Amino acid sequence: MGLWKYARQRLVPFAVALLGIALLCALFGDIALAEDAGPPACGGKILEKCTPNSGDTAWMLTSVALVLMMTIPGLGLFYGGMVRKKNVGDTVMTSFAVTCLVTILFALFTYSMAFRAGSPFIGGLDRMFLKDILSDIGKGGIGNPNPLAATIPESVYICFQMTFAIITPALIAGAFAERMKFSAMLWFIGLWAIFVYAPIAHWVWGPDGIFSAGNDAAWVKVLDFAGGTVVHINAGVAGLMCAIMLGKRSETGPAHNMVLTFIGASLLWVGWFGFNAGSAVTAGMQAGMAMLVTQIATAVAAFTWMLVEWALKGKPTVIGICSGAVAGLVAITPASGFVGPVGAFAIGIGAGVCCYWGCTGLKRLFSYDDALDCFGVHAIGGIVGALLTGVFAVEQYGGTAGALEGNVGQFVNQCIGVATVFVYDAVVSLIILFVVKIFVGLRVTQDIEREGLDLALHGEVVQ
Repeated sequence: MGLWKYARQRLVPFAVALLGIALLCALFGDIALAEDAGPPACGGKILEKCTPNSGDTAWMLTSVALVLMMTIPGLGLFYGGMVRKKNVGDTVMTSFAVTCLVTILFALFTYSMAFRAGSPFIGGLDRMFLKDILSDIGKGGIGNPNPLAATIPESVYICFQMTFAIITPALIAGAFAERMKFSAMLWFIGLWAIFVYAPIAHWVWGPDGIFSAGNDAAWVKVLDFAGGTVVHINAGVAGLMCAIMLGKRSETGPAHNMVLTFIGASLLWVGWFGFNAGSAVTAGMQAGMAMLVTQIATAVAAFTWMLVEWALKGKPTVIGICSGAVAGLVAITPASGFVGPVGAFAIGIGAGVCCYWGCTGLKRLFSYDDALDCFGVHAIGGIVGALLTGVFAVEQYGGTAGALEGNVGQFVNQCIGVATVFVYDAVVSLIILFVVKIFVGLRVTQDIEREGLDLALHGEVVQ
């Protein structure tokens, strides 16, 4: 009994003291953890006062550089190698000038028109002049991202989409090469970026666009992972309208330097990984699959084009295999986040065959002068890719099943999206071209065309 009394007198206060210390540690420990814990990571419904995911941000910064490389120097060299020597300077100058012009317009208002909520047809102007973009430095790394890219700073998302807005009108130059006034080009591209690119980008990618697959209230949900309709069909159709309005060149000739075209095509191929895999906007599994199918489809399309050209013309050419690679890149673009390797093989074959026909048989059939095959590669390739996305889409990869998995309605949706973009683009592009023709004029004189655009328009020549 004495032992129990002694233990109770000594141990009970000790136990109480331990319990008190434990409670204090728990209390202050929670406070310390709460103080150490930073703002919540971006993603899901967390869009305010959040920190971006560093891995996603790093990948998207890389993708921005890759996609910008596609226009300068990639597209400039690709097109520059295919024109005649006396027009090389004007061709590469066009890519560079378009980069500058569209960057300015995008920062002023076309980003807001395309990628901010507004109406089903066009976005709002709440980001006009990029106002209310929070400074990551001034806010200690805390920012409010665009809901379309919840895990990266909005500044990075703006840069990424800006590179898409740059290359799309730059592609059009392939159709009017060697005969359009430089001043007319600037007016046309500027107006086209506002009245064609921005609305169509909002339709397909905007948070409340009429075709946006992520918009529950969309009229028709069109799958376009990285720009089959927004970029390639859009640019190709506008290019065709330019070719029709300008008419044929007074004279043509062989490509100036196939090595430049080879270098340009190679830069486009490498940069396209940022184009397609970057469109996942995260460094995750979907980006990895997009990269894999991009590589497969491009190689298959280039090889297919080479075999078709070899069989029909007796010789495989450097210009041909490079064009086939670009056709494959174009066709896999809308599908890259939705299809697997099997779909990539099918799309590559389709692009190689159909785009070769678009650059040869179709052009001869309708007798238009699409100088560097903007329509034949980009519009035809974009249509092939967009439609086959509706066939080969795999629900496990992109969340939406295609016709092969029983969702035939998705193929119908793709047809509606393609047709709508085609018609709207054609009509508005023609209106812009007519306006520019009236006030500025579209085509250089025959003397300038004969002398070469480099010397006459820029006072420079390629030695």
